[in-house]
Amino acid sequence: MSGEWFTETLYTDYQQRLKVAKILHRESTGYQDLLIFENPCFGRVLALDGIVQTTEGDEFAYHEMLVHVPILAHGDARRVAIIGGGDGGALEEALKHDVERVAVVELDPRVVALSRRYLPSICGDAFDDPRAEVIFRDGAAFMKETDEAFDVIVVDSTDPVGPSVALFEQAFYADCRARLGESGVLVTQSGVTFMQEQEARDTYARLKPLFADAWLYLTQVPTYGAGFMTLGWASRSAAPRATPLAEIERRYRAAGIETRYYTPEVHVAAFGLPGYIRALMG
Repeated sequence: MSGEWFTETLYTDYQQRLKVAKILHRESTGYQDLLIFENPCFGRVLALDGIVQTTEGDEFAYHEMLVHVPILAHGDARRVAIIGGGDGGALEEALKHDVERVAVVELDPRVVALSRRYLPSICGDAFDDPRAEVIFRDGAAFMKETDEAFDVIVVDSTDPVGPSVALFEQAFYADCRARLGESGVLVTQSGVTFMQEQEARDTYARLKPLFADAWLYLTQVPTYGAGFMTLGWASRSAAPRATPLAEIERRYRAAGIETRYYTPEVHVAAFGLPGYIRALMG
């Protein structure tokens, strides 16, 4: 913080600044520095350890693509796990589908408590839904030790520093694979590739040996600046990613959900990667 501006320095040679209209809350949670403030353009902003995690203004571009792509590609997802996601945005999107259970595995209880208080436009009443369960523990340990099976696993983590490092390792992806059903899908945030090319390269390289189908797909989130964000994709079957557009459209209509970024056409197109990203994948 500097006067009326929040400055994010995620990369050595690049910063972004957001005007601070009002600080709503700031504390050290025991796990991380947590800040929630209001910005005239993006509304309320959640930052952890000086890095923007989500905003009211553009969260839909992230959460919709993180959740609806794997669920609609799967076609019959009943049990979903979200690793991280304490702001509730991914949970709210998952609960728009006819699912039986969504488990949110979040390390920091204060992220959930403060998101419920200050970011209801993002999480809504998702945490009160009887299909949702919040489990406060380390996501990698949970996935290693649980015997529960899931149709879709969504890794909604911070960048690979501190406690989140384990969520980018091949051992964690192997544990996720063991928990997925026959056509199960794993997706994971993999950074803004133009600036964080090693994240995308490592994600793909670690997923590929473990899954029948591994790839990356795209979204564009304004506050995750400097280009496309890539999301890691892995499935125990090639079928989900190969689902034709007409079938994705049918499933989308049947789900009866409303989206601002996601469309069936965007779903299919998101797997078409620019050359500079393809090059990272070898």
